[in-house]
Order: sequence, then C-alpha cells, then structure tokens
Amino acid sequence: MDLILLTAADVVKALPMAEAIEGMKAAFAQLSTGQATMPLRSHIDVPEMGTSLVMPAYLEQNGALAVKVVSVFPKNVARELPVVNALVMVLDVTTGQPVALMEGSALTAIRTGAGSGAATDLLARRDAKRAAIIGTGVQARTQLEAVCTARNIQEVSIFSPDFPQAEMFAREMAGKGSIPAAITISDDANTAVQEADIICTATTSSTPVFDGRLLRPGAHINGVGSFVPTMQEVDLATVQRSTVVVDSRAAVWTEAGDLIIPLENGDISEGHIHAELGEIVAGRRPGRQTEDQVTFYKSVGVAVQDAAAAAIVLNNARTLGLGTSISL
Repeated sequence: MDLILLTAADVVKALPMAEAIEGMKAAFAQLSTGQATMPLRSHIDVPEMGTSLVMPAYLEQNGALAVKVVSVFPKNVARELPVVNALVMVLDVTTGQPVALMEGSALTAIRTGAGSGAATDLLARRDAKRAAIIGTGVQARTQLEAVCTARNIQEVSIFSPDFPQAEMFAREMAGKGSIPAAITISDDANTAVQEADIICTATTSSTPVFDGRLLRPGAHINGVGSFVPTMQEVDLATVQRSTVVVDSRAAVWTEAGDLIIPLENGDISEGHIHAELGEIVAGRRPGRQTEDQVTFYKSVGVAVQDAAAAAIVLNNARTLGLGTSISL
C-alpha cells in the first residue's frame, strides 16, 4: 500500500484560493442537501493548554473521504510555535485504505479563508471595495486573500493589539496577488470597521472585538475566530442587526459562542439564523436581498471543508508531481 506525504508547501501549491472557494461552495451545498456524512467533531480539552479536535467527513458527489486531527493551543504563541497544528488523512472511498497524509494547518487556513470567500461571494455587495481584518495571524492572512479573490478590494485596514505583528502582516500581505499594495494599520478595531464593506474577524478573543453599532449599512461580516461556546468574538449588536448565515446549524448551536451566548440570554431565537451557506448555494434560501442589508457569516469550521480541500490537494498534487510516496 502506497501513501503520499504532502508538506505544508505542497498543500499551498496544490490548493489555490479561487479553486478552494469553489470547492467550499460545492461542499457546503452537499452538507445542506443531505449528500454528506459528517458527525459533529469530537473535542479533547487539555486544561489550561488547548483543545484537540477530530473531524471526519464523507462527500458523496466528490467521493471524498477524510479525517482531520487539529489542535488549537493559544499558549504556543509564547513558545514561538504555531497556535494551530493539524494533519489530514485521505482514505480511498472504495477500499478504505489511507492514500494520503498531508499537513493540515495550511489546509485549515486556506479552507477557512475559502469558506469566507464563498460567503463573501454570495452575500457581500457586488461593489464592495473596502475590507477590514481583525487579527493578524495565519487565519487572518487567508481571510484577506479570500475576500480579495471574491471582490475587487481597493482598500484594506487591519487591527491587532500586537502592533509589531500588524506591521509584519502589512509588509507580508501588501500587493500579494489581488491584495492592494497599501494596507492601513488602524489604532483600534472600531476605526478599522467603520468604513468597511467587508469585515473578517480571525482572533482567539473571548469577548467582542468591535462595536456592531458602528457597522455601515450593507456591510458583510465573516466571523471565524470563536469555536467554543464561551468565545464571543462578534457582539450582540452585530448579530441582532444582521441576516445570519452559518456553515452548519448543528455545529454553531453546539460550538459558536457568538450565537449561543445571545440565545441563552434570550436576545435571539434559533430562528434568527437565516440559512446555512449551502442552502444559498443550492438555491433553497436567498442570499443578500437589499443593498443596505447587513449580513453575518458565522463559521466554526466543519469537516466537509477539510474533505473537499484534501480532495483538491490530492488531485492537483498528482498532476503537479508533488509529495513523497512511501510504502506501508
């Protein structure tokens, strides 16, 4: 039995953002129309350190079968280690044998960005040109790449409480691909979001990172940072004034503090969720309906994204001759 090993560099080469965005649309559509098998992910908490998650999924249309193990350990920042570490195993859908093992942190970052890219393409105003990114880590980088792939972004503002990190982000990302050559570093998150057409939050904050009352009419928000019930990256004002679209109802009502906390406080009902993104892709629910409508895409990340992304990576890796083959 041969197994292909793919490094982070291989994954980046084999998973271009535009292709990843289309892959996410197809994966979400399958999830929302009953053409995917995806148990809720298992959490293993390591007290005071972090969380490890196990995420399996099968996509019928793609014939994609994969499982990801991912760890989120925030204290790794002080150790100068990545906060997110992951591996993805792809299985043959006919035999169940493992056919590929790939670095999962790069895949996670790209597919998470691509999920927001898909939401941006379906929900943001067509004339959106100003983006704000809250957070400057790995996930923030792919969020920016994705929204600039989905829309013709001309102005970018960023905010991080770590100013040197923000400076590094701006230097690394300015002019990359479709990203504008100039990136403005804001003094605070509220300044960054006030004039933005598209806002992405990609932080590990447990409290809201901006004041939703300051959002301009027609704004679109992608929230990808909070993934446990106690994290509330996006505030109540944003949730209440927005048309809320999610990656998975089951997943967000289990994990997304941005929605769970206002639900438990009686500020919203479960009916406040307008649609899953896949329902919009499949034409079962409408997307944006007015120019002034504020839209909020809440994602906790779901395993169909990993299976779809891994299938793209494996297919392109074979075409490009990437990876190392070993016999087991």
